[in-house]
Order: sequence, then C-alpha cells, then structure tokens
Amino acid sequence: MVSEQEAIPASAEPSAISTWQGFEAFATTPPPAPPVAGVPRRSVDERLAYHSAFVTIRTPAVDALARNVRTLMILGRHQQVTARPSLIVTGPATTGKTTALLEVGRVCHLAHTARSPHPGIGHTAQVPVAYVLVPPAASAKTLAAEFARYLGIPTTARMTQAQITAAVCATYAQAGVRLVLIDEIHRLNPHTSTGAETADLLKDLTERIGATFVYAGIDVTRSELFTGIRGAQLAGRASLIDFGAFPARLGKQEPFKELIALMEQALDLENHKAGSLPRLASYLHERTGGKIGSLSRLVRQAALSAITDGSERITKASLEAIQLDHLAEEHYRPRTTNRPTHRRSGR
Repeated sequence: MVSEQEAIPASAEPSAISTWQGFEAFATTPPPAPPVAGVPRRSVDERLAYHSAFVTIRTPAVDALARNVRTLMILGRHQQVTARPSLIVTGPATTGKTTALLEVGRVCHLAHTARSPHPGIGHTAQVPVAYVLVPPAASAKTLAAEFARYLGIPTTARMTQAQITAAVCATYAQAGVRLVLIDEIHRLNPHTSTGAETADLLKDLTERIGATFVYAGIDVTRSELFTGIRGAQLAGRASLIDFGAFPARLGKQEPFKELIALMEQALDLENHKAGSLPRLASYLHERTGGKIGSLSRLVRQAALSAITDGSERITKASLEAIQLDHLAEEHYRPRTTNRPTHRRSGR
C-alpha cells in the first residue's frame, strides 16, 4: 500500500498535475476568486496573478460532465462482473475539455476528502482521483508506466508491461482510486500494432481497477478510436459529451454572448465599462471561432495589458492588438498567397 511519504519519489516532478502530489496540490488550492464589492482593491501584482489564472466558467457542458460523472460513479460502485460504464469528452482544440476534466476531478477529490479526512504523514493516503496523460506514440508499456508514475509506483526498464500493469492495478485498488481521468486520448490509434496493444491495456485496466474512467481528446469520434472491433467496444461502454464551439445564436438565445458576459463580470479592472464586451460579441465570435479556450486567452491577455499600460479597460482596439493562438489567428486572419500575374507578351 502506498503511504503518503512513499507516494511520489524524489525524482518525480512535484508540481506536475499528472502526479498524485501535483494533483492534490491543484485540487486543494482555492481557485481564483472574482472581485467582491466593498472589499479593498487588490494590488497590481495580485490582479495580474488573478487574470493570469482567472476563473473557471461553469458552462452547460461542464455541468453535464459533472452530473454524468457523479451518476456513473454511483452506478458503477457495486458493479463487479464487467467494466464500469465510462465517459468520453470530445471536441475541437481549445474548447475547454482539459479544464472541465480537471474541475470535475477537483470536485471529486474535495468531496471525498471532506468525508474521509486526510490520515496524516506515515499513514495510508487514500487517492480518490487519478489524472493520466497519454504520452505521444504511446505503447502499452509507456502508458502503464504513466499510471505507475502518478502514484510513484517504482518501475524499472527490465519490468514487463504485464508486471507494471499488475503493480498498478494492485496499488490503485489499495489506494481507493474512484475516478480515473485520461487526457489526450486522441493520441491512440488502435489500427497500429502498438496502438492496439495500448487500447487493449485500457480495456484491461477498466476491468481490473474499481473506478469510473473518463477519457478526453480532440475530435475523438472522428479518430480511429471509434472504428473497428476495439472502437466498437469502447463506443459500446462510453457515453459521449461534446465540447463544441459556442454558437453565436441558438434559437432565441445567444450562448456566446452569455459566456462573454460571465467573463466580463469576473474582470478586476478599475475603468472597464460593464456591458462593453458583450456588445463586441459578433467580433469576438469571429475572432475566436466561438471557442472558450481562445476567448479566455484573449480576454485574459487584454486584461493583463490593460493593467500594465494603466488604461484599466478592454476595448476592441486593445483586443485587436493581441496575437492569439495560431488556430484562432488562421480562422480570423487567413493567410493569402500573393500570386504574380503574368502578362501575355505581344507577338
């Protein structure tokens, strides 16, 4: 059984969220708090730090994910014969999948530790949540090693994949892992021999670890993961939650404008005029493609610039001056190739 003192070896990266020590630090650190009326204004450094981290917006997709995870954890609690039902979070890049995954993990961790107080140093530490990243070009052995690394399970190069897997399953069961979050699942391709073995490992782990598994990846339904026999097995066990881009309009509603308003309410700027950002909804939707990740980055960078240049407000001009991620910039400012025109010479 892994004790708190043994959970993370000295060679591990203590701040990495894909280790138990790092995830626990993330889960127990209070999230950024928006400004409160009547409370003395925070210093410049405090406000810079606040806008760098910023708040997590509770979108309908985040609520749906949290609700489904809670239900599936209850459903699978007493299931012993087959693998528990799982969830797949899919969507384009920069649509908030990882943020939502981590937020659900944080809630699960805090709920568990509230019911079961930390035993303290030298005692067995219960680990309610595991967060694992699929490594690039993952093999079954390297993915098993990532599961081992999360709990600091010692491995050596001479160990076989089966030996590492056995150690992982035994330790995860002893640690009481209830929720396993697997990110970057799109890196797997079950149609290669290596990818097939890795997909089989995941299936094996879902059957041997008594936890609910949640996978997240970019456009998973369009990837190789959902095709063939292995894809059918995964699709047959997993519910799907789609984190798509926010539409400008949905019937009589304006989801993207509502999202902008929530972000604006969380700003901590001295001269920003309320309602000015929602009025730029059309521009912001065109600029970000309706993706929450790109919008959040744009608003945060604009807020940081507003603080450092002393204007303390966000305008269209200040937003236009910011260079966004390449995907968003290509959407907003597509590159054009200047082709020379050739004149026909007279004869």
